[in-house]
Amino acid sequence: MVDSPATAVERADVVVVGARCAGSATAATLAGAGRDVVVLDAAAFPSDTLSTHLLWPAGLAELQRLDALAAVEALGAPRLTRAFAQGAGFGVGSAFPAVDGIDYAMCVRRTGLDAALVRIAVAAGAEIRPRCRVTSVVWDGNRCAGVRYLDSAGRVVEIRAALVVGADGRRSTIARAVGAEQPFLTVPSGRDCYFAYWRDTADAARHIAAQWREGSDLGTAFPCDDGLVLSLVQPPAVAGGARGPGEAERRYVEALARIPDLTERLRSCERVGRVRSATGISSYFRRSAGPGWALPGDSGHFKDPVTAQGIRDALHYGRTLAESVVEVLDDPRALDAALTEWERRRITECREIFHWTNRLARGEAMRPLEIELYRTAVDDPELAAITTGIFSRTRRPAELYTPARALRLAVRALRHQPTPAVLADLARELRDATGEWRTTRTTLRGTVPRSAAPFPPRATLTTAGPGEHHA
Repeated sequence: MVDSPATAVERADVVVVGARCAGSATAATLAGAGRDVVVLDAAAFPSDTLSTHLLWPAGLAELQRLDALAAVEALGAPRLTRAFAQGAGFGVGSAFPAVDGIDYAMCVRRTGLDAALVRIAVAAGAEIRPRCRVTSVVWDGNRCAGVRYLDSAGRVVEIRAALVVGADGRRSTIARAVGAEQPFLTVPSGRDCYFAYWRDTADAARHIAAQWREGSDLGTAFPCDDGLVLSLVQPPAVAGGARGPGEAERRYVEALARIPDLTERLRSCERVGRVRSATGISSYFRRSAGPGWALPGDSGHFKDPVTAQGIRDALHYGRTLAESVVEVLDDPRALDAALTEWERRRITECREIFHWTNRLARGEAMRPLEIELYRTAVDDPELAAITTGIFSRTRRPAELYTPARALRLAVRALRHQPTPAVLADLARELRDATGEWRTTRTTLRGTVPRSAAPFPPRATLTTAGPGEHHA
């Protein structure tokens, strides 16, 4: 239904819905370039949100580009200078590749991280309005022309703008309002996600970001701010998720028990707070741009948390969205062309890491070639460097499984593991590679499928008209 008449009608160059990573990056960049930006968020800051919040060097480089890195480092999270990954009993350590001179990772809780980003956006000139819930978008024909929202006092307010940015997460109100909620590509995860914080010990190795794979389970230990360590487990998904009372606690504890080395890492630590969960996860691409609107961050594209790419991508594509449109906001035709190109670029840049993430999110026991990869990487620093670089977005997944390297791994695997299992894994690898190639050349070729093009829901149409004033 159409909202009741607005008690106030305002005007801005851009209205951003959502003030966390993607929204603050967009707002800070646009406001810093002199644009009039209003940011609406249903929450007040500081406040928490569900997130695994690990930033690889590429994510920290994005903070640096926003002049936010010093403020985030002041929150006290340690610099993680070493990566450690263990699979099938083989442990591999490596340094992080440098991105813009940053050769470390950090795990920063979202309460402090998001508040720091909001402060950066305000310092750049953006207006942040907390406790404001967007209820609908405003249309001028088929063009998005603004939003309506309930302010903290319950009044209906309308803001009209050249661009509406929906940076409001996986359950995006803006994606739903513009008809883009249904992804044009979605891949269900084979894993559920549970995590909790632990009070770390004084003698803990707080410079190491560690991951273990044991059977079909995956677990991590990432030291973070306030002397805590974030420990996340991703066991195979169960139908319907763990929704009953105490189910998240039970599944978390059981998964920890199946990963002995992670249990040992936490042995002298004290758990702080409850177990949090994310179940029923799917990775996806949504249509992310249209006449007068765009969806950076999880609202338009989401990857399973197993590779911890979300914050980096939210910051990067929020910033690049702003850079793409800042000079053309007053020219609708040029604006739409810039939005289309920005969307195409995100699809083509993210498709390889999307495929890579979906492989790790299968929730299966390690296969022969994976085991051999870990075994070989123990004595081959280049393999470890490539793998760490993939997570840091400085190397491509294709560099890991070149034909020559895949052949060498297969030959080595035949020495250590049953021949039928190795041959079956090779056949599956070929099928997977073929399927990914086909998806890359079709659905993810960079042009959104015509069938995914949204159309504004007629029930929420509002025609923009005269009478607006600047916020």
